[in-house]
Amino acid sequence: MAELKELTKRSESYSQWYNDLVLKADLAEQSPVRGCMVIKPYGYAIWEKMQRVLDDMFKETGHVNAYFPLLIPKSFLSREAEHVEGFAKECAVVTHYRLKNAEDGSGVVVDPAAKLEEEMIIRPTSETIIWSSYKNWIQSYRDLPIKINQWANVMRWEMRTRLFLRTAEFLWQEGHTAHATREEAEEEARTMLHVYNDFANNYMALPVVMGVKSANERFAGALDTYTIEGMMQDGKALQCGTSHFLGQNFAKAFNVQFVDKSNNLEYVWATSWGVSTRLMGALIMTHSDDNGLVLPPALAPIQVVIIPICKNEEQMSTIRSKVDPMIAELKKLGITVKFDDADNKRPGFKFAEYELKGVPVRLVLGARDIENGTIEVMRRDTLAKETREIEGIVDYVKQLLDDIQSNLHAKALAMREASTRSVDTYEEFKTEIEKGGFILAHWDGTPETEEQIKNDTKATIRCIPLGWDETPGTCMVTGKPSARRVLFARAY
Repeated sequence: MAELKELTKRSESYSQWYNDLVLKADLAEQSPVRGCMVIKPYGYAIWEKMQRVLDDMFKETGHVNAYFPLLIPKSFLSREAEHVEGFAKECAVVTHYRLKNAEDGSGVVVDPAAKLEEEMIIRPTSETIIWSSYKNWIQSYRDLPIKINQWANVMRWEMRTRLFLRTAEFLWQEGHTAHATREEAEEEARTMLHVYNDFANNYMALPVVMGVKSANERFAGALDTYTIEGMMQDGKALQCGTSHFLGQNFAKAFNVQFVDKSNNLEYVWATSWGVSTRLMGALIMTHSDDNGLVLPPALAPIQVVIIPICKNEEQMSTIRSKVDPMIAELKKLGITVKFDDADNKRPGFKFAEYELKGVPVRLVLGARDIENGTIEVMRRDTLAKETREIEGIVDYVKQLLDDIQSNLHAKALAMREASTRSVDTYEEFKTEIEKGGFILAHWDGTPETEEQIKNDTKATIRCIPLGWDETPGTCMVTGKPSARRVLFARAY
């Protein structure tokens, strides 16, 4: 298969391998709009599965969906100083509301008479526009909590882009909640961190590290940012999702107050949290290989593909008589199946195509198999093939999908653990960070030292891990006291 032959090997160039794979597996492509992407049907099918699972998880934790405007008045962003500073360099600004035909007939031009009185910002995130609405919705403690999620697109004007990982426009969900007490808001932020952790582990088969961001890495306008951090095969970290405790910053910026049970006027406490199509990049880079995508069954658009090998219609009819009941049983179990009987592609081409697209299980059935009562089974994670009895194949495939899901997680966890090391000196840190992976080291807690490490090594504090070693020590750079080791890595 030509597409497969053109796939760069990971060992030659991990970056080029990734770009090749996104394009060859038909996930996405560059668009005519600089920095933006076209998500193709197969790629969008994976994102839809992610959406469906996450949406159910949000609703199980008491959240509801709503939608807010794409355009945000510039003055709204000005109200929360730290927030606007964090996003100012990434904002796309709408200044006019009309076009007109050029007088010389050269095309359309912006009508100078149609200048907006106030410029509009294409949302980089929606805290400000949502909190302007919450001001109208919240008067009393009886109106709280508000727990809303929005599925939307956002725009952050990126100069260096890579499909899924960093694009100017991307798809995401953003949760925005309002609470009567600090404790309730902090609990919400931690709850959503655990929701993301469960999704990453149980559906993406991606073992992530849960932790808290340092002040330098915190979301603009947040008091605390919680994160899940994944380790990719090339030894670079990827921030996969964040949950923010916003305190009362946005409530004060938009004067959102409520009368509490004691009849006192108080500011509301807030959170926001989100994951984006960046998860697609994480999924690709965690599991895939030199043959193409490797998808965990829980998120694969096609979990099982059945490929017939036959010479004529009579053989196809015989194969179909065996396959149709099998497909019906698999579908009853909630397994997505494709029977590829297209006669314009040779079986070998189909094998390579579905390997490239990461379909977890491939079943192959020919006329001789029918005579013998057997079927060939291949699992995508290991590329292992075996011949099985057709009798009982449905139960076997169901178990095999579960095994593949578990194996992918175990393999990714083993890779992460093998690439996680502790160091005590700065010289050792500089040597180890060149090898990639997570480095646990002591840090004195100051942004100055954090910035020095970043400038010297291009490594950042990915998080202060939750539930990991909390033994105090001394900072590897300054020798000052350190409360505990934190997690460093070079990252996407």
